Amino acid sequence: MEKVEIKDIAAEGKAIARIDNLVVFVPWTVPGDIVDIQLTRKRNSYAEGKAVAFHKYSDVRSEPFCEHFGICGGCKWQHLPYGEQLRYKQKQVYDNLQRIGKVEIEESLPIIGSERTMYYRNKLEYTFSNRRWLTEDEFFMSALPSAVFPPKK
Repeated sequence: MEKVEIKDIAAEGKAIARIDNLVVFVPWTVPGDIVDIQLTRKRNSYAEGKAVAFHKYSDVRSEPFCEHFGICGGCKWQHLPYGEQLRYKQKQVYDNLQRIGKVEIEESLPIIGSERTMYYRNKLEYTFSNRRWLTEDEFFMSALPSAVFPPKK
């Protein structure tokens, strides 16, 4: 899918694009990005994909401060300024309460942000295996037939 505009933010660091009546979840993008998307999973009511090319970066996109962003799996929204993160997180809570919980919310108080917005995580999780770690590209390449992705020379 080419030149698709990312419109909203979903849970777990994924953003949302809407193509016709299909909702597509795309990680590592932000509202306002214009991207080419490769679908990685398709269901009846939604799809998942990854951005394979950026035609325009969003005006609200920011540079992640951590060199491990996107690799370690801890922080999902560092490519958004902290104020935008709070705004989307609050929207997510209210959307879930109203859409899933069927709770009508008349008045809301804003999320109170933290003064510590960087380098506050202190949790480590280790995984051990007798096989090496596969990158996302290696994983998708091994999962798909070689006719779709011919071997690199």
